[in-house]
Amino acid sequence: MEKIIDFQTFNNLKPSVVTIGTFDGVHLGHQKIIKRLQNVAKEKGLQSVILTFFPHPRMVLQHAVEIKLLNTIEERQELLSHLGLDHLVIKKFTKEFARLSPEQYVRDILVKELNAKHIIIGYDHRFGKNRRANIKDLITFGKQFGFKVEEISVQDVEDVAVSSTKIRTALNRGDVKTANAFLGYDYFLTGRVIKGKQIGKQIGFPTANIEIKEDYKLIPKTGSYVVKSYIEDNLVYGMMNIGTNPTVDGTKQSIEIHFFNFNQDLYNKRIKIELLDWLREERKFESLEHLQSQLKIDKVNALKVIEKKSPNLMD
Repeated sequence: MEKIIDFQTFNNLKPSVVTIGTFDGVHLGHQKIIKRLQNVAKEKGLQSVILTFFPHPRMVLQHAVEIKLLNTIEERQELLSHLGLDHLVIKKFTKEFARLSPEQYVRDILVKELNAKHIIIGYDHRFGKNRRANIKDLITFGKQFGFKVEEISVQDVEDVAVSSTKIRTALNRGDVKTANAFLGYDYFLTGRVIKGKQIGKQIGFPTANIEIKEDYKLIPKTGSYVVKSYIEDNLVYGMMNIGTNPTVDGTKQSIEIHFFNFNQDLYNKRIKIELLDWLREERKFESLEHLQSQLKIDKVNALKVIEKKSPNLMD
């Protein structure tokens, strides 16, 4: 898959079939649309193209700093790269771009830049200045500029919206099993390992603290989770705590992972943490000794979850 950022690396794209959207989460609903995109590309001998926008339009037009997305733009790119697409085009969304008339958008972006011959789009898609144009307008433009418009069914569009809502709701209550079922993969966090307070190390549970700079990334509910990660191609399991460390009077949220049977120095490395299951709520303990006792129980419970998922791991 070739990634094209704002057309800066564009080289006269071959005739293409295009679908447009945020594709946040790249979940099972999105994957169904992408499969249709690929089928059309194969049937008609076209390049398969996803056009997405970043930052999210609401961040730019409504200053919606509270918006939380399932993926950072880099994570979205990683997920899409595994689906067999020809091109991912990431168009920078600006106020100037939002002021393009519907005709300018279709002519300059879809036709001139993407060489679109077939567009797969939701029935509720709106575009152009003040979002004043709809799919009927796009069909009219298609006759003018020589491309076909294929409408994504109401059912499929609603499946995408419902799935996204259910995934966010599930993560906000710590229900990663439900979220993962709708995603079709394990929800994950990506960040750089930073120095912590070394409290875990003092009580026999050293942790890797990860920093996620993208403040729009959805962080699941505060609490403890069973997780896994691939570190230098090795699968490592562990448990993660999201919270403020109230036992030591912490106030700032941190994300800390204790890996099982692992002692490498990860400082300053970027790692990806996949969430497998929920363990418990975060709580304040009377002392570090009480916290240590609970962590031992957590580890036993985590290993039970891991054993169910990977029965041969404990052999």
